[in-house]
Amino acid sequence: MNTIEAIYNRCSYRGTYKDTSVPREHLIKIMEAGLAAPSGCNKQTTSLIAVDDSEILKKLHAVIQPPIGETAPAMICVLTRRINAYRDKCYATQDYSAAIENMLLAIVELGYQSCWIEGHITDEDRIGYQMAQMLKVPDEYELVAFLPVGVADDECVRVKKLPFEERAWFNGFGKE
Repeated sequence: MNTIEAIYNRCSYRGTYKDTSVPREHLIKIMEAGLAAPSGCNKQTTSLIAVDDSEILKKLHAVIQPPIGETAPAMICVLTRRINAYRDKCYATQDYSAAIENMLLAIVELGYQSCWIEGHITDEDRIGYQMAQMLKVPDEYELVAFLPVGVADDECVRVKKLPFEERAWFNGFGKE
């Protein structure tokens, strides 16, 4: 599969996963793809924790409400540090977004499925903070997202996208 194929085969999978472990070498490849993403002013604000221990996964999923990805045999937690880069601008959100997209594409390339889970854990209930505490993440980092990783039980169905012509143009908004 090439990059373009991975882009078109990726979808946000929210179903159940098969009880098939994800080898560490695959998790490493996925995380390396994430860490290879661009970073504003090269501040490298994104860090990652892969979790493949079933007991730790069980504890993490105990705080994730409503539940999502709980049958995945692995999870990659995405951490950020809010570091100012250029002219007092912080690019942490852009940094971890690029890293997550790289990982989502690598996940598909390796035959797995996932879903970018962020808003679900960064609300007022501070699930991400609770997860970070369980993983002994230092206070200067924030756990902002996680990706369940595994072999999908069901087919991943892509959502319908608006036609190209309604969202992309040449030489000006709404132009041919």
